[in-house]
Amino acid sequence: MSKQALTFSRTDSAKFFKTLNKRVNDYFKDNNIKRTGNWKLYIKAIVMFSLLIVPVVLIFTVNLPTWVQVIFMMIVGVGMAGVGMNVMHDANHGSFSSKKWVNKLMGSSIYILAGNDYNWKVQHNVLHHTYTNIQGHDEDIDAGRIIRFSKHTKWLKIHKYQKFYAFFLYGLLTVNWAITTDFKQTFLYLKRKLSYGKFPNPATQWTKLIIGKILYYAIWVALPLVLGFTWWQVLIGFFIMHYTAGIILSVIFQLAHVMPNTDMPLPDENGNMKNTWAIHQLFTTSNFSPKSWIVEFYTGGLNRQVEHHLFAQISHIHYNRIAQIVKETAKEFSLPYNEYDTIWKAIGEHYNQLKVLGKKPSLA
Repeated sequence: MSKQALTFSRTDSAKFFKTLNKRVNDYFKDNNIKRTGNWKLYIKAIVMFSLLIVPVVLIFTVNLPTWVQVIFMMIVGVGMAGVGMNVMHDANHGSFSSKKWVNKLMGSSIYILAGNDYNWKVQHNVLHHTYTNIQGHDEDIDAGRIIRFSKHTKWLKIHKYQKFYAFFLYGLLTVNWAITTDFKQTFLYLKRKLSYGKFPNPATQWTKLIIGKILYYAIWVALPLVLGFTWWQVLIGFFIMHYTAGIILSVIFQLAHVMPNTDMPLPDENGNMKNTWAIHQLFTTSNFSPKSWIVEFYTGGLNRQVEHHLFAQISHIHYNRIAQIVKETAKEFSLPYNEYDTIWKAIGEHYNQLKVLGKKPSLA
């Protein structure tokens, strides 16, 4: 019997998560540490914001060769993704700091990354973390018609070639955020009355969204034009920045869920899932590069997606410590703990999964 076919009783599932919770809670209690970020995270925040801001300041103030400007805009993209993964992500999960106002402030960094906090919290905190890898609910596995991330998505002839073009399209992720995605999501989420916490006043949300976009374009488009850069220089720089960030973020996202070792379950005819939430996370999530400090440092612990999905309100700086607890407890209960030794192995397996999903179902 494959692991995907296994179903655990509600009693066993509850016992597993109760045991795991106690062990993780004991770790923090015994070591007298908070679950939120500490000086390590704050240093990381400074590093990531520096990658985002310093190259831009240098481009604006120093007469640099074109090739250097291109490299610097790529570094800005690296910084953009870094701020998103290390600062914004923890903050909007409420784990960056024990102080709510700090989380709100750091979470607002999404506005200089082209996003919107309401949309992100609904898509990520509500839909992705609750309905992980469930077609029609988890938008992270919905790439429209162009890429087939799930075996439950309708197959089209173009998908035969997605192994060739998918990685190139990944770079457009944050470009879409900046131009269209936020407007579509706000419309749909407000219509469906979705929220993470208190439901916002629709007029207030639309106002915040529009003002946020105006400020975003004022910083990244209008300001460079005012400073004397030509429209085509601004356009190219804007694209390089976003394309770099988009590839990084998209690859990191997909390595966690669109993999050969992760499941894509569907509810039964009554709308029920075969496993409880915690067990579901183990089947649908995968880690990579657990021993690489540079991968863990830069990705904000998102290489440890198993720990993140089970304990999203714990800051990622603690994941390397609680990972062994999670792994041992999963083994004790005969549950999967999906993991790839290196990022390169994970990328290769994701590519293989794109090939499998690109085949016509009757031939797969």
